[in-house]
Amino acid sequence: MTEELKKSMPLLSLKVVRENACGYEETARRITGPDDAAKILDHVFALSEMAEEVMCMVTLDTQNQPTGFWIISIGSLNESIVHPREVFKRAMLVNSYGIILGHNHPSGDPSFSPQDRNLIQRLLEAGKIMGIRLMDFIAVGAGGNHESASRQGLLSP
Repeated sequence: MTEELKKSMPLLSLKVVRENACGYEETARRITGPDDAAKILDHVFALSEMAEEVMCMVTLDTQNQPTGFWIISIGSLNESIVHPREVFKRAMLVNSYGIILGHNHPSGDPSFSPQDRNLIQRLLEAGKIMGIRLMDFIAVGAGGNHESASRQGLLSP
């Protein structure tokens, strides 16, 4: 290796930076099902109040306790672009056992779209390869009404 090439190679490291603290009810410290997940997602990210689609994530440890809250993507009125790479990059940084993704439907109807169903399948496949479980995928509509992929059986292999 030439001296010039050695000087141009950067030394890299990864760090998670805590931007700020977000509080949520201590009784919901452990997520036990879709209703807990939807409640926490809506509380932390105010999903039911957003005018555009926002995709967010809760990373979990082996006891289903949150280890981090992440905004993955902010989109437009009716779509948010999400790639599994962006999801699992964040999950890997905090050594997640599992993840719960949530997003809002500004229309107020929390029903899953064909795009949601396609994304769920892509995330399941990527998670299987990465060893990080997709615990649930939540769509939040008006008034906090929500749909859950786990409740609908969409997370089964």
